[in-house]
Amino acid sequence: MSALPFDTLLVANRGEIALRIIRTARRMGLRTVVAAHGADRGAPALDAADAVAWIEGATGVAAYLDSAQIIAAARRHGAGAIHPGYGFLSENATFARAVAAAGLVFVGPTPEAIDLMGDKIRARSFVADRGFPVAPSATEDEDPGTFLDRARALGGPLLVKPSAGGGGKGMRIVRDMALLEQEVAQARSEGQRYFGDGRLYVERFVEQPRHIEVQVMGDAHGTVVHLGERECSVQRRFQKIVEETPSPVLTFEERQRICETAAGIARAAGYRNAGTVEFIYGRGDFYFLEMNTRLQVEHPVTEMVTGTDLVEMQIRVAAGESLGVSQADIRHEGHAIELRVYAESAARGFTPTTGRVLALRQPGGEGVRFDQGVAEGQRITTAFDPMLAKLVVHGPDRATAIARARRALANTVLLGCETNIAFLDRLLAHPAFAAGEVHTGWLDAEPALAAEPVPSAAIRLKLAAIAALATRAIRDDADAVPALHAAIGAWRN
Repeated sequence: MSALPFDTLLVANRGEIALRIIRTARRMGLRTVVAAHGADRGAPALDAADAVAWIEGATGVAAYLDSAQIIAAARRHGAGAIHPGYGFLSENATFARAVAAAGLVFVGPTPEAIDLMGDKIRARSFVADRGFPVAPSATEDEDPGTFLDRARALGGPLLVKPSAGGGGKGMRIVRDMALLEQEVAQARSEGQRYFGDGRLYVERFVEQPRHIEVQVMGDAHGTVVHLGERECSVQRRFQKIVEETPSPVLTFEERQRICETAAGIARAAGYRNAGTVEFIYGRGDFYFLEMNTRLQVEHPVTEMVTGTDLVEMQIRVAAGESLGVSQADIRHEGHAIELRVYAESAARGFTPTTGRVLALRQPGGEGVRFDQGVAEGQRITTAFDPMLAKLVVHGPDRATAIARARRALANTVLLGCETNIAFLDRLLAHPAFAAGEVHTGWLDAEPALAAEPVPSAAIRLKLAAIAALATRAIRDDADAVPALHAAIGAWRN
C-alpha cells in the first residue's frame, strides 16, 4: 500500500470509539491527537493518544459539536485528517465541507453523500425513484396542508419520524388515528429541538418487524462492496442493545437479496467510505429504512466475522486509496454478537446512572473483545450517552457465541455505578432470544426481563449483615472489648 498523505490523525470523538480509532491509527504508523472536553478527564483514550487537544463548551456535548474549535485544534496539532467516529459531527455535511476547506482530510463520505442520504426524506425519494423497495409513506414537504390526510390514507399503524433524526429521537408509533395530529406535533417539536429541523414523514409501520442493516464500503474509484448484514432487532426506545451477524432469520437467498440491494443503493449514490443501509424486514419482505453515513456503533461484529479492520479501510479510502478487494474477496466465518454495556438501571425504565468507576476488570478468553471507553477512577455522569463499553464475542456458530457472551458477562467487573450487565445476561438466557424469535418491540413485550430478580430470604439476610458490618459504628461496637474482659489485662489462662 502507498504511504498516506498525512501523518497525524485527530479523533473528534470520545469514549470507546475514540480509543478504538486511536489503536488502529497507531498500528498504521499515524500520530494521534484526541479532542477532549474536561468532563472526559481520566478516559483511557486520552492516555492512548500521542496528544490531547482540549476543547471547551457550555456543555461537553456542545464542545464536541463545535466544528470551528475542532478544526482549529487539528491545525494547531499538525493533523492532516480528522476522524469523526459516530454521533456528534460524523454526519454533518457542513463540517465535512469545512474540514476540506481547511485543507484537511475528512475520514468519511463526501458532503454530497451526507446531504443526500443523511436526509431521510431525500434518501427515501432517491431510493424509491431507482426502484429499490420502500414502505408506503407520506412526506410533509410534498404538501404540508394535506400531510395529515395523506398520512391517514396510508392506514395504521404509522411510524412518525423526523427527517433529520437519528437514535430514535422524535419517533412515534401511532395506532390510534385520532391521536395522529398530537403525535405529529410532538415529533415535530422533538425534531426541532434535537436536530434543528422539524420536517417529518410517516410510513406504514410493520408490526413486529426485524431490523436488518448492511455494512457497505466504497472508494473514490467506483468500487462498492458489502460486508454482510447485521441484525439489530433487540432495542429499547429505538436504541439498539444487541447486534449480531449473521441474522438468525434470513435464508441464504434473502441474505443475498438484501445485501445486494444495499450495495446497489450505495452504488447509485456514488457512495464513498463506510456506510450502513438499514431495512425493516418482515415475513420475507424488506423495505429501505435509512442510510447512516458513518461508522456504526456495532461495526465490530462485522470485523469479527470478516477479519477486516473497518477503521483502517476508512482511513485508506479517505486518503484516496482503492479498496483493494472485490466482493468475491470478502469471506464470512462464524457468528458474532455485540452487547452494549450501559450505565443505566433496566429495572427503573433504563434510566441513566452515575458514579465513579471503582473497579474495572475486562473479560477475556477465546473470541472475546471488550471495547471500553472508561477507566478506573473516572466519573460517570449524565453529560453524555450512557454507553460505557461494548462486549463483542465470536464463535463458530450462534449457540457458541451466546455461551461465550454469557461467560464473558459473568467475568466482567464494573463497579461504582449501576449497569445493565445482569439484564444483558437475562436477555441472552431467554428462550426467545436463543431461538432467534425477536423483533424491535420484543423487549416492550417482555417487561419481566428488565425487572431485577427478588433475592431469597437467606440472601437478603446476608446482604443485611454485610451492610451492617460495612457501617463504622456497628463495626466499632462489634470489635470493642467489654469492660469486664478488658479489666483482666494481659492475663491468660
